[in-house]
Amino acid sequence: MGTQTTEHAASPEHSAPERPERKEPTYLFTEKHVADKSEIARRFIETRARLNANVDKANNFLVKRFYNIDHNTYLEGTLAAKTKELMGLVASTVLRCDDCISYHAIQAYRLGASRAEQEESLNVALVVGGSIVVPHLRRVYELLEELYG
Repeated sequence: MGTQTTEHAASPEHSAPERPERKEPTYLFTEKHVADKSEIARRFIETRARLNANVDKANNFLVKRFYNIDHNTYLEGTLAAKTKELMGLVASTVLRCDDCISYHAIQAYRLGASRAEQEESLNVALVVGGSIVVPHLRRVYELLEELYG
């Protein structure tokens, strides 16, 4: 009695779903536009660039890898980059990282998120994170006021 092996081609119903091409998002606004519109955003962008220059000087392989993963996470894909930035805003608010909150609020703005979309995302963060996120809401609402008026 012999054993038979049969190779089966992947049937269409079992094949992996196609993943959309990952690409750089199309920003509606430049960082300069944001910096010109908001003093809070300008200070944040300038400070972040200065501090990142210090990190870059270290030429740390692991930091570069992490930055690469971070960059690739927010590319256009199955989820729109704007949606991912709003998700980042929620997570950052729950984690209470003011730099991260500012970054994601600015990026979401640059990608065309409305103030209502940002505020609704912040509502999710408040429910998930609880009252401890309120001080962070105060600061991001000040940024939103400068960006959206």
